[in-house]
Amino acid sequence: MIRPVRTKNVALYAAEGGNYGLCVDRADGRQLGTLLMLAARSPRSLVYLPLRSTPGVPGIGPPDEQPLDLLLVPRAQQFRPAHWKALRARITAGNAPRELRTASVPESDLGKDVACSRPPGERHTLRQHLHAETLFLTGSSGAFRKAARHVFALTADGPPIAAKYRDLYYAWGCNYHHCTNLYDWEELPDDWRQIHLIFHPTWAR
Repeated sequence: MIRPVRTKNVALYAAEGGNYGLCVDRADGRQLGTLLMLAARSPRSLVYLPLRSTPGVPGIGPPDEQPLDLLLVPRAQQFRPAHWKALRARITAGNAPRELRTASVPESDLGKDVACSRPPGERHTLRQHLHAETLFLTGSSGAFRKAARHVFALTADGPPIAAKYRDLYYAWGCNYHHCTNLYDWEELPDDWRQIHLIFHPTWAR
């Protein structure tokens, strides 16, 4: 199990319309991108982000949106969501064993995102399951890398784009707004909900 020591500026919500909203600032967004890359490189490990307890994002979405945890599951794990609630209780207990380690991922692992005119196939799409207030994203190494490229691009482009275009200003809390969809296709599987990635300046210290 891989779990970051501190993640305050990442928030995941079950949004209106049946989709998901994933908000990040620059630093913790880059950490999320790195964790996606670790999931791509670690087929025997689960990556857990306990996001339900992170501070809410000011000015983003209605107050009744449901906060969610995030679990990255390499396809080789064949992990059953029904086992998650008991496992989460064990790893979050005060007496659970922990081993602190640092990790880095070479930038070359990201590869290049190749534009295509049709939706990604099953091999490059992260499958979704919602269970016990947790969004499970399950997929191949290529699927996690593709998602990481979206997150890294958002954290790199968000601040300069928001500074350049004044119409991105939102006076009710978010002075910057730059966003993208994880998979911007209309013909996604019926059981797949869109994940809306939103850049937001740091909101929690």
